Amino acid sequence: MKTKLTLFVCLLLTAESIYAQQNKTIQIDNNWTFLLGAAQGAEQPAFNDSSWRKIDLPHDWSIEDLKGTHSPFNEYAISQVSGGFTTGGTGWYRKAFLIPAEDKGKKIFIQFDGVYMNADVWINGHHLGNHPYGYTSFIFDLTDYLKYDSSNVIAVEVKNEGQNSRWYSGSGIYRHVWLKKMDPVHVSQWGIFITTPKVNSSEATINCKSNVVNETNQPQAIRVVTTFINPAGTEVAAANEAKSTLLVGKSYEFNQNASIKNPQLWSCESPVLYKAITSVYKNDHLVSSDTNSFGIRTISFDVNNGFRLNGKTLKLKGGCFHNDNGPLGSKQYDRAEERKVELLKASGFNAIRCSHNPPSRAFLDACDRLGMLVMDEAFDCWNYGKNPYDYHLYFKEWWKKDVESMVLRDRNHPSIIMWSIGNEIPERASAEGVATAKLLVDYIESLDTTRAITSAVNDLKEDKDPYFAQLDVAGYNYAASGDPSNDVYAKDHKRVPGRIMVGTESFPLEAFDSWMKVLDHPYVIGDFVWTAYDYIGEASIGWLGYFQKQKFFPWNLAYCGDIDICGWKRPQSYYRDALWKKDQLSLFVTPPVPSFPENPEKESWSKWNWLDAQSNWNWEGYENKAIEVTVYSSCSRVELFLNGKSLGTKTTNRSTKYMASWKVPYQKGELKAVGYDANNKIINSAQLTTASTPEKIKLTADRSTIKANNEDLSYVTVELLDAKGNLNPTAENLVKFEIVGPGTIAGVGNANPISLESYQEPQRKAWRGKCMVIIKSGTSSGTVKLTATSAGMSPVSISIEAH
Repeated sequence: MKTKLTLFVCLLLTAESIYAQQNKTIQIDNNWTFLLGAAQGAEQPAFNDSSWRKIDLPHDWSIEDLKGTHSPFNEYAISQVSGGFTTGGTGWYRKAFLIPAEDKGKKIFIQFDGVYMNADVWINGHHLGNHPYGYTSFIFDLTDYLKYDSSNVIAVEVKNEGQNSRWYSGSGIYRHVWLKKMDPVHVSQWGIFITTPKVNSSEATINCKSNVVNETNQPQAIRVVTTFINPAGTEVAAANEAKSTLLVGKSYEFNQNASIKNPQLWSCESPVLYKAITSVYKNDHLVSSDTNSFGIRTISFDVNNGFRLNGKTLKLKGGCFHNDNGPLGSKQYDRAEERKVELLKASGFNAIRCSHNPPSRAFLDACDRLGMLVMDEAFDCWNYGKNPYDYHLYFKEWWKKDVESMVLRDRNHPSIIMWSIGNEIPERASAEGVATAKLLVDYIESLDTTRAITSAVNDLKEDKDPYFAQLDVAGYNYAASGDPSNDVYAKDHKRVPGRIMVGTESFPLEAFDSWMKVLDHPYVIGDFVWTAYDYIGEASIGWLGYFQKQKFFPWNLAYCGDIDICGWKRPQSYYRDALWKKDQLSLFVTPPVPSFPENPEKESWSKWNWLDAQSNWNWEGYENKAIEVTVYSSCSRVELFLNGKSLGTKTTNRSTKYMASWKVPYQKGELKAVGYDANNKIINSAQLTTASTPEKIKLTADRSTIKANNEDLSYVTVELLDAKGNLNPTAENLVKFEIVGPGTIAGVGNANPISLESYQEPQRKAWRGKCMVIIKSGTSSGTVKLTATSAGMSPVSISIEAH
């Protein structure tokens, strides 16, 4: 039996003055403390935590190097292959802060956006409560236990114990934490709900419901005023003023309507956002003001037109993703979440399935701003678990609170078009599962009737019909088979013609068949590949496949994403370009020996892998031996050249699955593919060049200016080039980093799925010629200078400005 690793995280006892302003929400991510180990009495304010690590949030201890090592990975970790051989445990967080005396009479709350998992929270030694689920936000009222003009201590115990997840979850307070100060008469948590019940090109009707609570000791005359602001900052409408008298300890939902003339509609191409400012007056004195963004748009679902956004049918080019941010672990900095959406949008995705849990608020905000549609999913299991210590232990007591947290928090996001009640629920084929599905659906509809409800289902047989009957949209996992004669969608449509379907998961290897079925069937509204973005955990499903085993170590990444953990496109993403976009062309080589050792025990149905393909024309030792070269193309035809000599032209279209292949006797030099349109005009090209020994380092930052807010990020790609400037795809040199100025290295990576290197040390080996370093700002403005060095190469620097 392995010794259980115990971890504790705590908060800094040097009291921090939070605010003396009225009705403010303050992020309190800075100046916490952390301890790895047991700490009896850590919930008490007098506990001495002076020897603990000083940290800032978000924080994930599972991505940190294990004690005495230079790696976060342990072959014998409890999480095993599912968690990418990373370590969980138990931890404590503590933070001390001051509340000024003038805040007496206000209501003070603390909000946690996400803690993995099973969090217990104390204020000044008083136990506020427990929150088991690691993916929903929660709030506690601190008011009755605070000391004014004196130190207050928040303590949080986090327990990520046992096998409780099928993927890498991370451990700790990995999202933001907020302090909220409010008048005793205020809008309740997530108490504002904005809808657009009638929309056309000339006018949009806006409905705003505001739940206001009276926590004073006497009835209060309340007036609510809501105004609407367009993207230019101009007030364009005001709702009817609403009044009511609130009794002591009671809440009331104010219902207001307004019309906006000539509205700008929210869409994927033009994600226009308005703001609603809701002001609450008590005896004509302003006591609360809340601002919420929203979009004006219509959505609908039916078997004949599929999914329609603003009246136009739109096929969902979807992908699934898990919670982590690669080299950062599960730490969900706003920029990391935004960048993920940017990269997916740039690769052609217009829809994301948040599998299998609600995402961060920052992720949804980015989807709103950038025009990405979202399927917001609640759970991976209900009453019956998939691991001994997962959410099934808490479902009966907590499902309603967690559904409420998801729906109330997220329902103003125009990006969200569907709620999902669960993924591959074990009891989905039973009467008990059907009853639970109805319970969840009914409760969601009591909170929001403006979106469709779905659930992802595998093992697609007729015994799932009662379960599907509870849903607006039936989620099909792995419906494509690659066999045109075995069309599950078509068979089910014939049997249940009113069923709207969506491919909630599909294999990368069946990308063509999955997408063709979406195009061919109007009742199939889209397809979500597993996965859009690679992740830690479920190690090697994209190579060694299922069933997963402990002997798969040192594999720690899934290796199945269209985009790898550093944010670089993988070959399957380029293939999807050919499926989704016009005039696309990319060039790949099947290596003469497999990229990794293969698994002879791999199940035939396990197709999370893609073809073994590399952007590499460096095959010394294989001269004149035939190597397979494949072009992914949506051009009418493609021509391949080796050192200027044509190797022939081939057609690429649906009949060829948008691929063309050649057997090419290897010669060093330049391999080039040229794409032509139907009129024989060159419209695209791609080339691979044999690279020499790397002689120089190239640094490229995705952002040259970042905010000095202690959490903004710049992702720096490191490339190893030969003397002519060609990337050497075989280079695995160690690159060391040094940083000077008001910033730190938040993470390093290279996307190698079997690398056991540290994600936090200031160095990383290249893999396929590249690695990455992530710079995080501090609290001061200035120039952050990153210098990269590698043996035999001159140092190279890049500067990032923090403001």
